[in-house]
Amino acid sequence: MHNNNIPAPSKDFIREIIDQHNKSKRFDGRVHTRFPPEPNGYLHIGHAKSIALNSGIAAEYGGKFNLRFDDTNPSKEEVEYVESIIADVRWLGADWEDRLDLKGILLPDPSG
Repeated sequence: MHNNNIPAPSKDFIREIIDQHNKSKRFDGRVHTRFPPEPNGYLHIGHAKSIALNSGIAAEYGGKFNLRFDDTNPSKEEVEYVESIIADVRWLGADWEDRLDLKGILLPDPSG
């Protein structure tokens, strides 16, 4: 038996805030999200959730998504982790276009 009186699921608080901002034109309709990993280890399921949420909201609202590495602990950063994170974020379907920010990340010179 189908009940047409079941309310539609409500939006989560993040989308509700974005909708309010868009309605008030607070940010001129722009939606810009980011994922700021620290390259001191491999990603875990919590990171995947954040990537999906942030890149998904950007796509849903016609916005932009940035991949911006944080450098809060430079002594533990490694190229292996940077490369792994980039590959994993790409594998999860996030598109940062030309907005990959490696500022502050100390990577070896690729020219040797």
